[in-house]
Amino acid sequence: MEETAKYLIRAAIETSGIVERNDVVGAVFGQTEGLLGEDLEIRDLQDSSKVGRIDVEIDSDHGRSHGELRIATSLDKVETAILAAALETIDRVGPCRSTIEIRAIEDVRAARRRAVVDRAKRLLTDSFDGSVMSSADLVEEVRSSVRVADISKFEGLPAGPRVGDSDAIIVVEGRADVRQLLEFGIKNAIAVEGTDVPVGVAELTAERTVTAFLDGDRGGDLILRELAQVGDIDHVALAPRGSSVENLDRAEVMAALREKHEATAALAAMEDTNQDLQAVLTEPETADPGSTSGDAENEAVDRQANGVDENGESASTEADSPEEPSDGTLGSLAGQVRAVRDAGSVRLVAADFTTLEEGPVESAFDLLRSADPVPAFVVLDGTLEQRLLDVCSQRGVEQLVVRATGEFVKQPTSVRLRTFEALLEPPDPANA
Repeated sequence: MEETAKYLIRAAIETSGIVERNDVVGAVFGQTEGLLGEDLEIRDLQDSSKVGRIDVEIDSDHGRSHGELRIATSLDKVETAILAAALETIDRVGPCRSTIEIRAIEDVRAARRRAVVDRAKRLLTDSFDGSVMSSADLVEEVRSSVRVADISKFEGLPAGPRVGDSDAIIVVEGRADVRQLLEFGIKNAIAVEGTDVPVGVAELTAERTVTAFLDGDRGGDLILRELAQVGDIDHVALAPRGSSVENLDRAEVMAALREKHEATAALAAMEDTNQDLQAVLTEPETADPGSTSGDAENEAVDRQANGVDENGESASTEADSPEEPSDGTLGSLAGQVRAVRDAGSVRLVAADFTTLEEGPVESAFDLLRSADPVPAFVVLDGTLEQRLLDVCSQRGVEQLVVRATGEFVKQPTSVRLRTFEALLEPPDPANA
């Protein structure tokens, strides 16, 4: 798309709450669908390469999000202007109110002409000394352009030309990842394009040997978990921490694919250790595969965290009140709640009920957003707000225990929400 784009739409976006890139992209597709008729449907325009990918840069502070949205098009001036105007009709992103304002529609060809003139000046200044490109570079350039031209569609998704007939496939996150692998001669990659794994990809994984090649970030973890739920993944390869597949060079791509891991073992380790995928794959010796004590311990932790004993009955007050070391590291979720109650603080708690971090209630959002490692539990001596609930869901917190709940636009199903009263009932006489 970059090679054929005529215009670039630049728009500023601001929302009343915390949103992420995927939320913005979803709003663009969802709220413009059917608005401009079939000829200007954004999904169809992308399929025909008349509109490029929706690039979003979004930052959040003080409970609001703001950033920039860019869309490249090869439409004519009138159609591009209509598409830009349609973006300004988007008034919600996820659960948040939003405003989108078109800042500019740039003529990409004018910028290219300026670049050509500047380059010509430099070439003239150098008096054509030396070869602009070696023979080897010319050959590689031609090969590269052929590979990139091979990018196709499979079940409506960006894919390499061998996906349809190859016994083994590589599942990546986006179109740019497929393009990058094609650059290096890998023609059996297919993109899921987001955390909502398409049915076509899920069905394809049941028939082929599948390697999930994912970015080294939280998004990669989420996509792997969903792939494992809806499909059948055999191996996992991962870009270095903080890197994307589309930004890797040839050596890094080949190294990541050579060092792929068994998907079943990686997912099991993530569940057992409450770590992200990157930590699991770089520290494979954290658990003894021959030991069964880990499963028993995790089962006990789950029972204790949920307030039930091994028979499924409500746990007694005594069971919720283990000995509490003098350093403040408490042995149960109920013990952590008692320590936080009436202190006006928030506490981030690990899966083994040790305290990771603590601070005043008003710092809860910032503490959780930057927490490393991510806590299994969050205990808050205050009233819960929507943005804290959202960041708990985004970061993978299992349980959130609060003094009181507020009103929510949405409540994520991935986070178990409990109150002090529900967890500690019957009341502890020592604190009555």
